[in-house]
Amino acid sequence: MSIDEIKQMLSEMGIEYRYHHFETEDAITPPFLIWVLPGSDNFMADGITYQGIQQLDLELYTDSKNFELEKTVENVLKSHGIPWNKKELFIESENMFEVLYEMEVIING
Repeated sequence: MSIDEIKQMLSEMGIEYRYHHFETEDAITPPFLIWVLPGSDNFMADGITYQGIQQLDLELYTDSKNFELEKTVENVLKSHGIPWNKKELFIESENMFEVLYEMEVIING
């Protein structure tokens, strides 16, 4: 999966998204997605990295719990054959929900 393919997949979710954060002048109201590539879990042997495996996190922010939007995100991930794990928290200082989708993808190009 290339970076462009990740962006295309995110656009299929139908909400605004940015890598890492929105700039202050671009701040928008929820719902929105943030995506990050925070690390890797590469396949290695004999001192060689045979396959780069990148962690991909999607952070879905909403003003209220939005089961329908979460299902949309999950259906898009499923349609791309991407297995994921999900965590949720409420950010009191921002008065919003964050649903974190964690997955691994092979980045090619």
